[in-house]
Amino acid sequence: MRNRCTRRTALSLFTFIARFAARHWRAYSGASFMLAGIAVLTVWVPRRVGHIIDALVAGTLVGAALWWEVAILLAMGIAIYLLRVGWRLALFRAAYQMGRDLRTELFARLALQAPAYFHRVSTGELMASATNDVDAVEMAAGEAFLAGFDGTLTLVLVVAMMTLGIDWRLGLAVLLPFPFMGWAFYVISRRVHEASRQALDRFSDLNAEVQESITAVRTLRALGLVQRAGRDFADRAQAATDAAYRAQRWESAFEPAVGIALAAATMLTFALGGWLAWRGEVTIGTLTAFTMYLVQLIWPMFAAGWVLSLVQRGKAAWARLDPVLRAPLGIADTGSHRGAPEGTLRAEAVTFRYPGTRALALADIEFTLTPGRTLGIVGPTGAGKSTLLQLILRHAEPADGHITWGGVALPDFTLAALRAAIAWVPQEAFLFSATIAENIALAHAEAASEEVTHAARLADLDADVRRFPDGYATRVGERGVTLSGGQRQRVAIARALLAEAPLLLLDDALSAVDTGTEARILTHLRTARAGRTAIIVSHRLSAVADADEIFVLKAGRIVERGDHAALLRIGGWYAAQWRYQQLEATLEAL
Repeated sequence: MRNRCTRRTALSLFTFIARFAARHWRAYSGASFMLAGIAVLTVWVPRRVGHIIDALVAGTLVGAALWWEVAILLAMGIAIYLLRVGWRLALFRAAYQMGRDLRTELFARLALQAPAYFHRVSTGELMASATNDVDAVEMAAGEAFLAGFDGTLTLVLVVAMMTLGIDWRLGLAVLLPFPFMGWAFYVISRRVHEASRQALDRFSDLNAEVQESITAVRTLRALGLVQRAGRDFADRAQAATDAAYRAQRWESAFEPAVGIALAAATMLTFALGGWLAWRGEVTIGTLTAFTMYLVQLIWPMFAAGWVLSLVQRGKAAWARLDPVLRAPLGIADTGSHRGAPEGTLRAEAVTFRYPGTRALALADIEFTLTPGRTLGIVGPTGAGKSTLLQLILRHAEPADGHITWGGVALPDFTLAALRAAIAWVPQEAFLFSATIAENIALAHAEAASEEVTHAARLADLDADVRRFPDGYATRVGERGVTLSGGQRQRVAIARALLAEAPLLLLDDALSAVDTGTEARILTHLRTARAGRTAIIVSHRLSAVADADEIFVLKAGRIVERGDHAALLRIGGWYAAQWRYQQLEATLEAL
């Protein structure tokens, strides 16, 4: 799946469906043969009814022969029913498979995207792509395909029977309104495409509004903005409703065009057919059969409008979905090393600049971190501390220089191997809508309850959890909403410790806990990370005081480095910040 995602090029909707149909040719071929059988049987019924009527008029069809003809018609009806069930089972299963494949490919693609991609594309838009857009493409591959094939085949067979099997004059008369219907379909389909695109866009906007409002509901309440948010949502919902209504209104225009064409064809049939019957050039049975064929033209005509509607919806959806599937990956997963990284982590002249900015976020960063040692990174806000961790995680790539692990450049590892070797605790811990135990064991799902509890103790979380009525079975709600910020951070720390990855990254992971809790966690961490390489980013210098090496970042550059004692002797930013924080802690203790 990953290779297919990374190599995707621009495709039209029809090319995409054709390639899918080629991969699932058995289902599409089987459905096509069954539809062909239905069409043949359907167009044969009026012909046989016409012969029966003529035979009844002539008095040559009586007794057992009549019942035999009725039995044949009944058998044909049953066969048509069974074939209709069969093609639906075959084709819809394939179409649903397409929907599953598309959603899987979409998820795989998004999972490989760098964080910068999600700064440009809203979550609501991506949710709309995974739901409405995929559904529209799925309908084009299933409903539209079958209706188009069935309608076209039925139309060809019916017209052929009308013109070649009954009377060519009546057949040509019926075809006279078709050019008008074709022109009307062309005009309407263009309108449907544009209206469908707008409807999908408005639905995407509505999704984004819902996602942001629900995520920020506590902020909206705190600022008294709930009513304004409700009005904004109502406006988005109305815009989506209006756009959907416009699309449906244009789609409904297909039916009048079909109705006018059918009415004209019927009028021509009765006028010309009645005249021919009066002249004795056609029989009553023949005219009855022709009229039944005329009725059978209703489905191909309505199918044409339905197919055009589904195809235009699918094209509008594909125009939104295909760019997401083809979006270039910020981080290429082209490495060949699948083994776990080990050895020394080294950065050499690493420079990084965020896209669209001139200032360097990191400049000439160099360090060597041998296994089992701890590196502390401190500095003012915006100095580039978290950015450096993002480069190690390969959420971004250096502009210059390189980072190696065990002598192997990070891009030479597969993303899965690299990230499996890193336990990362970000500034804002993300928890899933699951239990506390399940969130702690996220990367180690087979962990025993004793292991989960031990990790929670190391993170100074066990006492808090036991105060909940359900203990570790407590569900944390979406994004951990039932827990405090400090508790969420400690769940994330316990999760990282349980993972037992060789490299531990703590990105200001103690910012939401008090100094007493921080001290206990740090004491536990000194034991827990024994033998593990660690990089600790923190605004609190007490979190890095026992690190083997500490460096101070300012404006993306290393301005001070050394251990705690050496930095205090230097008397620079670190020493001044240490004195300030120690004084602050003393005052808080009073």
